[in-house]
Amino acid sequence: MRFFAALLVFFIHSLQPIGPVDPTGPVNPFADRSVAQGLLKFFGPAGYLGVSFFFLLSGFVITWSVRPGERLTAYWRRRVVKIFPNHLVMWAAAMLLFASAYTPVSTWLPNLFLVNSWINEFTVQMSVNAPSWSLCSELLFYLSFPFLLLAVRRVRTEHLWWWAGGAAAATAGVALVTRTLLPDTPRLPVIPLSPTQNWFNYTFPPMRMFEFVLGMLLARLVIAGRWPRIPAGWVVALLAAGYAAAMYAPAPFNFVSVTVVPFGVAIASVARADVHGVRTRLDGRVLVWLGNVSFGFYLCQGVVIFWGRQKLLGNGQFATPVAILVMIGMFAATLLGGWLLYACVEMPAMRHLSRSRAERAAARSVPADAVTAGAGTADAVAAGTVIPVAADAGTVIPVTADAGTVIPMAAGTVAGTVAADAGAPAGLVAEAQA
Repeated sequence: MRFFAALLVFFIHSLQPIGPVDPTGPVNPFADRSVAQGLLKFFGPAGYLGVSFFFLLSGFVITWSVRPGERLTAYWRRRVVKIFPNHLVMWAAAMLLFASAYTPVSTWLPNLFLVNSWINEFTVQMSVNAPSWSLCSELLFYLSFPFLLLAVRRVRTEHLWWWAGGAAAATAGVALVTRTLLPDTPRLPVIPLSPTQNWFNYTFPPMRMFEFVLGMLLARLVIAGRWPRIPAGWVVALLAAGYAAAMYAPAPFNFVSVTVVPFGVAIASVARADVHGVRTRLDGRVLVWLGNVSFGFYLCQGVVIFWGRQKLLGNGQFATPVAILVMIGMFAATLLGGWLLYACVEMPAMRHLSRSRAERAAARSVPADAVTAGAGTADAVAAGTVIPVAADAGTVIPVTADAGTVIPMAAGTVAGTVAADAGAPAGLVAEAQA
């Protein structure tokens, strides 16, 4: 699922009439103006929607894959290691290849530490490696997740639907405030909003927290067995209707609010199907691999599409058959970059940096039979045990694994297989990316 969202972002990035990298020039390779404009209109909402899907999915998967007894510092370490190595590599690549020539320290420094989206300045938000702006919101969510979980687990099961509806409605509230209370001039060149409107509605991290929290609430609904069976055809129809609405709804309502419900329904329905052993075709080898490389695929787009296209092809635009080949080439190059990031940066970092030496040593020392029995320590839990939870949905599992602060978990079902960074149903395991 995650890769399809990254693919939506790829299409809108590669069809932009002008790129953000100096010297600016056309990114869209189609010389036929009607084709170029038609594709841009169709994929116009794709980038916004792909990012929104990422945020919803992050809230869902991280809630589902909570490790009972894990210390806060250990959790934060894993999440930071998940995103920062890939980010630092692509940040360095962008700086070396093009950004250092025109990016002052006051602009690149916030991007380096992933605080650039907190600043109401469009050039700062999209500085260096432009797609990395969304990691500012991810980082805020990772840091606040343990505290949000304390609140979400206190919601009574029978009230979860109301809270989920409130979170979805809040995204429309953000759009309403953006449209009615914030200045709408001057307009950005390729976005029908002013810089302040775009910042508040789209890139300002606190305004994206509603999507994360909605994902958390949906995870609790599925865990509690409260999510109904929805036929796959209905889910697909709802997604299509949401996308059509996003094509014609006025900005900024088409950024998040018209599709947040269809996306939430799709994520929760796939999870429910996996829990009940219904195959969804999302757990096949190819799709799992694509899910694994999707984070790298997303982060590489700024360099490959905005810089690589200009470097290799200049401002050239081409007849439609050739332009299609250019699109395929950009896709292949971006996918290759995503795989290299995953294989050479992300996975080694997770293996060697996501746990302290003491934690790795403790995990190696736990006997296999103790792990199978569910005995003892947080490290045994992290090794892949299935944790049966027999309490009612409102009970919090007491955790005494260590003396540190721990992440509690709402009970109510089998928690799932808690493995390296997964824990979600089979079809969503590959989605447990940054």
